[in-house]
Amino acid sequence: MAGATAAGVDGLAVVDKPMGLTSHDVVARARRALRTRRVGHAGTLDPMATGVLVLGVGRATRLLGHLALTDKAYTATIRLGESTTTDDAQGEVVAVGEVAVDAVELAAAMGALTGTIDQVPSAVSAIKVDGVRAYARVRAGEQVVLAARRVTVSRFELLARTGCDLDVAVGCSSGTYVRALARDLGAALGCGAHLRALRRIRVGPFDLTRALTLEALAEEGAGALRPLPDAVAALFPCRRVGADDARAISHGRRLSPYGLPGTYGVFGPAGEVLALAHDAADGCRSLVVFAGA
Repeated sequence: MAGATAAGVDGLAVVDKPMGLTSHDVVARARRALRTRRVGHAGTLDPMATGVLVLGVGRATRLLGHLALTDKAYTATIRLGESTTTDDAQGEVVAVGEVAVDAVELAAAMGALTGTIDQVPSAVSAIKVDGVRAYARVRAGEQVVLAARRVTVSRFELLARTGCDLDVAVGCSSGTYVRALARDLGAALGCGAHLRALRRIRVGPFDLTRALTLEALAEEGAGALRPLPDAVAALFPCRRVGADDARAISHGRRLSPYGLPGTYGVFGPAGEVLALAHDAADGCRSLVVFAGA
């Protein structure tokens, strides 16, 4: 294999997840391809969805919880006239409605679902109810009704219409369910609807332009990864410190404030990435320490 990965390799990879795999399946394949157990993912995708999935390898797994992944963009296909048990194409059709919707009605219904809205997530979701995933409760035969949550849909735009199928573009905040958006659109139009296809084209700053197939990741191995120092420098403001401060923060000690809001990367005199940190009332405090890991 061209990209055999030695122990200790760290970095980020953006994968174009294929249909039919869970996010955990992708992690398992990456572990085999990169010959390490230290692989994690950020921003879960359902098995039927394709597109951007961010992987962290080695010490970069510690980055995943600090990435700004709240803003997401998708392309999707919604089928009007059929409601399913899962609000998507993986469920059974439970209701069929007549589709007699004109362009004006459709635009109004999509407009009403744009902006800050209260959305009830699909019952078949990974949200936990008393410690158990909602989808597991549904599969066990329970009736699950989840509480509405406030989300922001910044874009819900019709790209094309072919019969009962709508190709749409969606921009939304984290926690938004596009299949719930499809369900609610069908309800507003009085005909029912479900999600036929979903592709994530961007999550936070990561998009498809640099996304790798799983085959390319297996072929390139470590060469496919964005090295940890490069990833931190690209994603966060940078603070350079001297040898004394480098030793201090590597041992979890606080530094003097840097004067920047939010999270920033701390780099040593040789350009090595030492930590993610932020300014607090009592000085610069580390959130994640990479040095010596």
